[in-house]
Amino acid sequence: MADVSTRTPRHWRLWVDPAAWAAVLRVRTDLLDEPYCAQWADCGWPLVATSIPSHAPATLIPVGLALPPAVGKKRLSFILPRAAIKRTEPPLRLAAASRSAPASWTSCINALIDMAPDTAVFGSLAWQHSTGLPYVGPASDLDLLFVHHEREKSEALLRGIALIAATAALRLDGELVREDGSAAQWRELHCGAPQVLVKSLTGVALVRREEFLA
Repeated sequence: MADVSTRTPRHWRLWVDPAAWAAVLRVRTDLLDEPYCAQWADCGWPLVATSIPSHAPATLIPVGLALPPAVGKKRLSFILPRAAIKRTEPPLRLAAASRSAPASWTSCINALIDMAPDTAVFGSLAWQHSTGLPYVGPASDLDLLFVHHEREKSEALLRGIALIAATAALRLDGELVREDGSAAQWRELHCGAPQVLVKSLTGVALVRREEFLA
């Protein structure tokens, strides 16, 4: 079984050594014609940590790469040796990524930051900010990572997100993330269902809402 204590959490950003990336692509011949792949590491663009396949050794790190919609919006998966990773960083803060958001998102983003300054972002806005490539379109969602602190604060946070979402010009998706990295969709939690689907490094499971928010 994989040792999750040494794993890079989901949604964290990872930068790959260009020489190691070139070696990966020599094996992944299916990607020879995919735009941007060859220069990804040379451009200094990050990959994103994903869930661990069952029985994956701790020396390997599963990562993902999303291509822009204009070239097919493909989501590519890789399992890289730990030695290929130059550095890792937490998910991008919404406050930083807001500079790359459409003007029509500004009021919504400002309200979210005012309510929860530690909110992070993934998905199309994060990719657009990290690469400078066009990912965000008229139908794009805003994918968010909210930090779970304690039950009462998170219950208030969920109510606040719902109020902002009710009048937002875009759809707010995303997760409430516990300190151990496990996460549940904020909408499922807000609905008050007795059980929620919780994602962790090693998979998904139904968990009692009360237990998740404890």
